Amino acid sequence: MKSNLQQINGFLQNQKIGLVGVSRNKEKFGNQVMEGLLKAGYAVVPVHRELTTINEIACVATVSALPDDVNALCLVVPKTETDELLKAALQKGIQNIWIQQMSDGPETDQIASESNANIVRGRCIFMYTKPTGIHKFHERLSKFFGSYGK
Repeated sequence: MKSNLQQINGFLQNQKIGLVGVSRNKEKFGNQVMEGLLKAGYAVVPVHRELTTINEIACVATVSALPDDVNALCLVVPKTETDELLKAALQKGIQNIWIQQMSDGPETDQIASESNANIVRGRCIFMYTKPTGIHKFHERLSKFFGSYGK
């Protein structure tokens, strides 16, 4: 299920965003998301089980370890990890969660429907955070063909 523009804007109003999916490999998509969010002016708190810093930014080990002022979380993880992380975020009280497109797990629909949180699904975060390059082209195509959030 694709989220609407109101849900997307609700998520993007948060200036401090936790991010699960960063990696030691700078070429990985999660790292690209982090760089994109930083360039768009967001403060990012990476979540990584092993790293203490990434690109000189302090990491936390788990979703539950995110600072209390983080009320938004972006999940850029395999489908097999999404539902567990979604539950952890909701348990922590995070009210704005972005599940990167094509990352919904087998229970994501049910978890989302039982929650009052703003859960953005079926969308690429790059298209809504001042896209550049190929992401700008993707945004334009999406708007042209009517699949951009409404």
